Formats: sequence, C-alpha cells, structure tokens
Amino acid sequence: MKKLIETLKNIYKIEDLRSRLGVTLLFLTVYRFGSFVILPGIDPNPANFEALRSQSSDGILGLLNMFSGGAFSNASIFALGIMPYISASIVIQLLGFAVPYIQKLQKEGESGRRKINQMTRYLTVVILIFQGWAYLANLRYQLPEQAFMVSSFTFNISSTIVLAAGSMFIMWLGERITDKGIGNGISLIIMIGIIARLPQAMAQEFVSRLAEQGRGFIMLIVEMVVFLIVIASTILLVQGTRKVPVQYAKRIVGNRQYGGVRQYIPLKVNAAGVMPIIFAQAIMMLPSIIAGYRNSTSAIGLAFSNMYGFWYNLVTGLLIILFTYFYTAITINPVQMAEDMKKNGGFIPGIKPGRKTVEFFDNIMSRITLPGSIFLAIIAILPSIAVKAGITSQFAQFFGGTTILILVGVVLDTLQQIESHLLMRHYDGLMKSGRVKGRSGAVTSI
Repeated sequence: MKKLIETLKNIYKIEDLRSRLGVTLLFLTVYRFGSFVILPGIDPNPANFEALRSQSSDGILGLLNMFSGGAFSNASIFALGIMPYISASIVIQLLGFAVPYIQKLQKEGESGRRKINQMTRYLTVVILIFQGWAYLANLRYQLPEQAFMVSSFTFNISSTIVLAAGSMFIMWLGERITDKGIGNGISLIIMIGIIARLPQAMAQEFVSRLAEQGRGFIMLIVEMVVFLIVIASTILLVQGTRKVPVQYAKRIVGNRQYGGVRQYIPLKVNAAGVMPIIFAQAIMMLPSIIAGYRNSTSAIGLAFSNMYGFWYNLVTGLLIILFTYFYTAITINPVQMAEDMKKNGGFIPGIKPGRKTVEFFDNIMSRITLPGSIFLAIIAILPSIAVKAGITSQFAQFFGGTTILILVGVVLDTLQQIESHLLMRHYDGLMKSGRVKGRSGAVTSI
C-alpha cells in the first residue's frame, strides 16, 4: 500500500502526466454521458425499452451491447459505438495485403498513414449508413408503436444521421485521447464500455449465489478464484513471446564502432490478437441468420444457433485455430524480416542469412502459433463453459472471449505508457522489479 501511495504521488507531481490523465478521464466521461442520450423522436419511458434490453442481454447482440457500454440497449445516439470504425479498419488492413495501392501507402510513412486514415473514415461512413438503417429497423420491431413520436420516414432519416454523427464523434474522442491523453483512445473507449457492464454483472452474480442455500457462498469464492486465474492466464497469453537472438556485425565509421551487439526479435505467441475470435464469431452468426430468414427448425440450424451448445463451440474453436494461422501468416512476413536483417548487417547465430533464415522464422512461428491458437480457442469458449457451470450469462462474458483479451491488453498498454512517463522523469516504475510490458498497435491488433 505504501508503494502504491508513493506511485500515485509521483504521478501527481508530473504535470504533463497529470494533465494527460485528466484529459483522458474528461473525454471518457463525455462518452459515458452520451451513451444515455436517447435518439430524438423516441419516448424515453423505461417501459418502452424492456424488449430491446431483453434482446441485447445475451448472445451476439449482448456482446455488441457490452462493447457500446449499454448504448445499444438504450437506443442512444452512441448505439452503434466504435465498432463500425473497427470494422472499416479491419477491411482496410486486409486490403493492404491484396491491393498494391494500399501497400504503397503503407510504405510512405506519415503521408501514407494520413491517406489510409482518410480512406478508413470514408468507409466508416458507408458502414454506418447500412448499420444505422438495420439498427432502426430492429428498433421498429422491438419498441412499441407509441414509443415513436414522429413519422417513420422522418425518424429514419434523422436518426440515421444522428447515429452516424454519434459514432464519428466517438471516433474523434478516441483520436483526441490518443493525442492529448494517455493510452490508445479507441481501445480505452471500448474498454470503458466493457467495464461499465462489470459492476452490474457482478452484482447479479452475487445476488444469484447468495440466494442459494448451503454452498452458494463457497461457489462464489470458487468463481472469483477461477476468474483471477483466467485473468492471469490471459496476461501470459498476451505477454508471451519467443525471443530470437540477432547478432549485428561490427562497423567502424570514423573513430566510432557501430553494431557488434546482440539483440532480440520478440515473436509473439498470440500475434493475431482478438482478430481470430472476431472472424470466427462473424462466420458463426451466418447459420442463425439463415435459419431465422428461412424460418428453419432443422437440427443443424438449431445446433449452430445455440452459442452455448457443444457443436457451436467446437466449430468456433476450430475456426479460431484456423484463423489464428491465417491472420499470423498475413501479418508476419518472414521473407521481409530476413531481408531487413540482412540490410542492417544482422544474422541469427548458427543460421545462414537468406533462405535458411526465412525457414527458421517459419518454423518458429509454426511452433509457437499452435499452442497460442489452442489457448486462444479455449479462452474464446470459456464463457459458454461458465454458463454451463451455473454462472449468469452477463458475468460469464467476462470469463473469456474478446472481452477479457481487450481488457487485459488495454490495461497493460496504458500502464506501460504511465510507467514510461515515470521512468523518463527518474521516478520508480509501477512494479518493484521488472517493467510493465504493454502490447503495441491499435485496437485492431489487440
């Protein structure tokens, strides 16, 4: 406790860090307030939203509601959240591996990055228009007729504009947090939306367990212990790396010697982040959508519509393993890594430069990706296992999946940035020994 108090004092002493934390908290507060502002033209009577909240309390819509911080179930101006921007970023990122023009922009440095960001924003607007109409159509179905105070056409046009503007404003808040605050703004906005649901989920679980006779309190303690174990295991997955030693040749320039030192290339066990889970869940939504569209009651359609069922989770786990290999293959290029090492006079001890180095990187990535993908699949299906064990569905969502991966990744990244500010001013870090290791990259690569 004394160490914690001393660290907080050191953070307060650094004016730049203090102001950045203040700006971050201010913008996150604005985002949370906006998630409770209901769309114009809808009666804010809580009774009107019972069906919508029931629909978004579980399943895929429950995850979307969690990522939006409850704005989805509130028919808020922020109902679509930041996910359209994330979807656009993923599309642009994948196109970068197939479209030469985007590949060229990625190599142009800052100017190329600005053009890619502009393309991402345009694509976000297009996605918002389609998702806005879909969300409003769902509102027409879930909300009673008396909840709408304006005509259908006027409401659809105005609300689509408001929803698009709300998501673009969230995107602007995220960029301002990244520039003026601490941590990655988009990631923090997603994280704060997830954390906002945690107190309510924990309260429901506490009430549910304490209402049981006999072993309810013991089971609650067991759940908390397992929850902490899951968090620790997720940290190991996010932080796990295979360090490849690289030796650089000595160069004499004038009176100075360059190179001649050994460094390490950290290859992540989970280089794909949460992307395999997102891709797998998107594909697993198709059977339920097709079954609902055709009003099918076949055994296969029902099996793949139950996200807590055995076959649904088995196929999801296999898809996650496949997508982990796929996404790792398109994000990590052993040929490019070997060429960069050769240009800089580096080599792996005992491995010949060129083709042998490429094969070495390929073998290393294949070996570390397999356990990483299996562990990622286990984490993804843990919420279903938790529900089968009797945990409420709301609290079970925090036992795995994208939820726990995002929380762990964003928290570590933010703490690492805070620690960097402390060490730069010659203060002690956040830990007694070692340093906090954050994960680099935007939210699309968590």
